[in-house]
Amino acid sequence: MENILSASEISELVCTRISHDLIGNIGAVSNAVELLEEGDMDFMGDIRSILKVSSGVLTARLKFFRMAFGVDNANLEKLDLVEKTTADYLKTLGNANYPIKLVMKLKSWQLSKMAMLSVMILADTFIKGGNIEVREETGRLLILAAGENRSIEKIGIITDAVKGKLIERTAQYAPMFYLQNLLNRLKLKLGIIEDSGFGLYIE
Repeated sequence: MENILSASEISELVCTRISHDLIGNIGAVSNAVELLEEGDMDFMGDIRSILKVSSGVLTARLKFFRMAFGVDNANLEKLDLVEKTTADYLKTLGNANYPIKLVMKLKSWQLSKMAMLSVMILADTFIKGGNIEVREETGRLLILAAGENRSIEKIGIITDAVKGKLIERTAQYAPMFYLQNLLNRLKLKLGIIEDSGFGLYIE
């Protein structure tokens, strides 16, 4: 049985996921503003650091979410921008000691949104950094992930979802539900790659 959700259910999950991914840094900005209002100059260095880091994260994530979940626009046709936006989003995950590195080689802009959503799905499986590669082969889009520290539980849930098994309808898996809905409308297939690490393919 497939994970078929209505448009409103998917919208609710996507909104919840985006809110969850932004609220922490919004809270940090709010705290920094409160410190500014108190006027204690002893914390000025910390305030600058908080505002710089949090605003950078918010900007990178909002740009990514706008392209991945928003209405199609000309930015999706700019493959260099798609790659940069996706790479900048990955930099906001984890920490500098365990980065998620990206290699993206798209040729068809029509695959941009699907590639970004797939990267987001696979990025959620990393615990301590790793590598994601996106490339096109004849008639296929491949999204490959490799890393020593991965969540076996999340990989299992993603595998079940791709194979049509019912999974819990939580905001954590909003990108998967959204991608599956998009591919169903385009009459495209989503599959699992397991022979070289773990990844997804679209054809």
